[in-house]
Amino acid sequence: MTHRPQTKARVRVPASTSNLGAGFDCIGVAVDRWLNASVVISKGASGVRMKRAGANASIALTAADDLIHAGFRLACEACDTEVPAGLEYEVTSTIPVARGLGASAAALVAGAFLARASLSLDLSSEAIATLCAREEGHPDNAGPAVFGGAVLGIPTDANAASWQFSELRIHHGIVLVFAVPQLEVLTSEARAVLPNSVPHVTAVRAAAKAAALVEGLSNADEGLLRFALDDVLHVPFRRQLIPGYDSVVQAAIKAGAYGATLSGSGSTMVAVSPREVAQGIGAAMQKAWKSHDQKTEVIVSDQTVAGASLE
Repeated sequence: MTHRPQTKARVRVPASTSNLGAGFDCIGVAVDRWLNASVVISKGASGVRMKRAGANASIALTAADDLIHAGFRLACEACDTEVPAGLEYEVTSTIPVARGLGASAAALVAGAFLARASLSLDLSSEAIATLCAREEGHPDNAGPAVFGGAVLGIPTDANAASWQFSELRIHHGIVLVFAVPQLEVLTSEARAVLPNSVPHVTAVRAAAKAAALVEGLSNADEGLLRFALDDVLHVPFRRQLIPGYDSVVQAAIKAGAYGATLSGSGSTMVAVSPREVAQGIGAAMQKAWKSHDQKTEVIVSDQTVAGASLE
């Protein structure tokens, strides 16, 4: 029996890098890699089906357990709307999975946008960003995935049930250079190595570095960025998961980067770079990774990448 499509929608969502050193769990930037997804709500059909291509092709989850469908459900629940019985998704992505480039957040955001469009839900972009941040437990990927550019996300209550998002300025002379290795790092593993607390002196230094990051990005201030990208809250504990971390960072700095650090929880490394030397920095990071038997993809991304949009 053939079911006639009732409603459909299509969305495009960018990758994102989070933390940028001292902006742990609060600062993220949209990246020029994309997840494209569509949904068809089929009248009279039942079940969730999904066709995957690109970077998502190897995902082994069932369609019902996929994060795109999870985002769709989150949006429906927020609007007290029943999830349709029959859903058909098509997804293709150029966002590497388990590499610290916000693939999970992009999927959640895509699903929520598809639900809003296909079901005409009364749900703002701010509400979608909050739903996805709450689901992930941090806002620094959801924010740029929804709004694009550089975004600060902060909790507005003690339980992190709601969030506020604010655009951050990045100097026009700055680009981000990513070296994406084959090595995968699961977010759950990267979270597990973090301590439950840090000494007060470390917290004070972290606050100074976070302030330096915001100011340094705005003004392309080399001294501030070098200080800010040398994180004290998460990188010291996660670098053990990334063979070659130190050599990649030093290669980027030697080639002219303001500094380099983990993208998200890794394994991707990101350098904050003057625009004119970005290609050389990418090549230097790639060479450093090669010495650790890692083939890498280099991505040079401008700071003006757009957020999620319906097509």
